[in-house]
Amino acid sequence: MSYKKINNITGWVVFLIATIVYLLTAEETTSLWDCGEYITTANKLEVGHPPGAPFFMMLGRLFSAFSSPENAAYMVNALSALSSSATVLFMFWSLTMFAKKLAKKGSNLLDKGHIVAIMGTGFVGAMAYAFTDSFWFSAVEGEVYAMSSFFTAIVFWAILKWEVEVDVFNNVDTEKRRGNPNRWIIFIAYMIGLSIGVHLLNLLAIPAIAFVIYFKKYEFNVKTFLTAGVISIVTLGVVQAVIIPKLPSIADSFERLFVNSLGMPFNTGAFFFIALLAGGLAYGIYYTAKKQKAMWNTLILSFSVLLIGYSSFTMIVVRSNANPPLDENNPETLSALVSYLKS
Repeated sequence: MSYKKINNITGWVVFLIATIVYLLTAEETTSLWDCGEYITTANKLEVGHPPGAPFFMMLGRLFSAFSSPENAAYMVNALSALSSSATVLFMFWSLTMFAKKLAKKGSNLLDKGHIVAIMGTGFVGAMAYAFTDSFWFSAVEGEVYAMSSFFTAIVFWAILKWEVEVDVFNNVDTEKRRGNPNRWIIFIAYMIGLSIGVHLLNLLAIPAIAFVIYFKKYEFNVKTFLTAGVISIVTLGVVQAVIIPKLPSIADSFERLFVNSLGMPFNTGAFFFIALLAGGLAYGIYYTAKKQKAMWNTLILSFSVLLIGYSSFTMIVVRSNANPPLDENNPETLSALVSYLKS
């Protein structure tokens, strides 16, 4: 079999082992800490404590919909179990990519010994992480940390895929090129956007992603290394301190202007802001593609898909307006949502 096929099969074996263990050891009902609240909000799409976890809730609702009410807690716990086994899967594939790079150093050929060593490295590393104390506990209960770990694992795996494809892309003739490695950057931005609706832990992968790009694109020296570090921290700060809290605040400012000053119906300002933002991004994508500004096109596309992922927080307002039994902070309006996100 080819290396790719062996790598894929071994990875899915790792996933299967982790899945069986986690499902067999998963909590049958709620456990301590926030699990009861997360299971409740997921099962009936209610509004939990700030800043909320709407994407986790939606997926939890999907899982609990396939069970009877008395088994809803176990199904949400099973969501964490599958998220954790998927984390182990992508960790395995990340480890084999690193091991393959070391094995091929100085040689372009992989013999059977190399392949066995690479698969063994990935298997031992992934299994060791799968059965660590904290990770196993998160894998068997209805908490957000398991899914947050999954998003962290998949975005780091994706940047390693980008690194591999850059080499392939640059080493073939222009007319034979298929696809663009930058699609992995856009995919990463979308995953980060979705992860905001689960937990902010995933944002800590941004500096690691930045350094993978740095070492691929530039020769090491202290100045550029420090510059890359500063850029990665600034990017992290922009996402956490500007995009997440400030965009809803700007939308709320439009809403107040249109409703209080112009006397227009509720939500007019919010819809105007959304249309303005979408139109600006669409024009930016069109303009940068037309002018063949690849870097700016990738940045605008990445920002766009990040916002699409972040839009899962719309569910908080929608469900709060339905007045569910659990409706913490009652974020029914944009102003209330801004306050909710900052709590």
